[in-house]
Amino acid sequence: MTKREQILEKFNLQLPVVAAPMFIVSQLDLVKACCKSGILGTFPALNNRSTEGFEEWLIELKAALKEVEDEQGIKLPPYGVNLIIHKTNPRVQADLEVCVRQEVPLIITSLGAVKDVVDAVHGYGGLVFHDVTNKYHAQKAIAAGVDGLVLVCAGAGGHGGTLNPIPFVSEIREIFDGVICLSGCLSSGQDVASAMQMGADLAYMGTRFINTKEAVAKDAYQEMITESGTGDIVYTAAVSGIPGNYMGASLLEAGIPREIWASKAKVNLGEKLNSDAKAWVDVWSAGQGVATIKDVMPAAELIDRMKEEFRVAIERQVKWLS
Repeated sequence: MTKREQILEKFNLQLPVVAAPMFIVSQLDLVKACCKSGILGTFPALNNRSTEGFEEWLIELKAALKEVEDEQGIKLPPYGVNLIIHKTNPRVQADLEVCVRQEVPLIITSLGAVKDVVDAVHGYGGLVFHDVTNKYHAQKAIAAGVDGLVLVCAGAGGHGGTLNPIPFVSEIREIFDGVICLSGCLSSGQDVASAMQMGADLAYMGTRFINTKEAVAKDAYQEMITESGTGDIVYTAAVSGIPGNYMGASLLEAGIPREIWASKAKVNLGEKLNSDAKAWVDVWSAGQGVATIKDVMPAAELIDRMKEEFRVAIERQVKWLS
């Protein structure tokens, strides 16, 4: 069995899906619901406003998941934490030390693949996946020793890329034998099956999980998602300095006019963290997958529906072999 196969088997997933870590939106209730329903739940360390609070969250999360495992005599999928590895993030070292102390099973790094971080996580037996939007950054992450890559493709919510997933997955598979997660416009079990057919190991879903009962998202945010289509998504760096996808209506309502959507702000996560995160509260990130999201439901119901959609999609494909 290859290392990749060992990782996937260890994840003990009922559906090959990672619920992506979303700023503000992904907190403990959503992570718990995802893990209990058989997929891998994640959240950003920065969703708690302090390193001390972040560690308290981890202790609470571990205890809650262990309680379910003990009561039901089962092994749940693990959880993951997103760390922003950027020089302007003042918490990165302290949050990493918490992750090491609490032995977080999966660390998802963004905005920097650093070998020292990978080595620290590997030191306690954890895994590291890294977000990439092109081959160059994938190669840097591979050199740093990551266990998996999250290929953030065109149309993905948040800090998305611009590449088509079909050639991108193939290109990275040629140089990487680790776990490949595919991110970008995946909203259903059929989409998960499509990601597998393209050669990905796991589907990485963000926007779809904004419209769950456990997500920390305003009703108006969720309503805007159900009412939006692909043409309502704007790719701009004007919000954070890093190109990302946002709902155009929320940009306008937050006072960010069309004429500056092509501008690029300076990246400074320290300034963002010392503010009230107003930009991320008032400007709503979402991917082009909004076009197929028409409801809000508990995460468990959504995941059950995706399991059935996935099964039907696979059976439909298998018929072509008979």
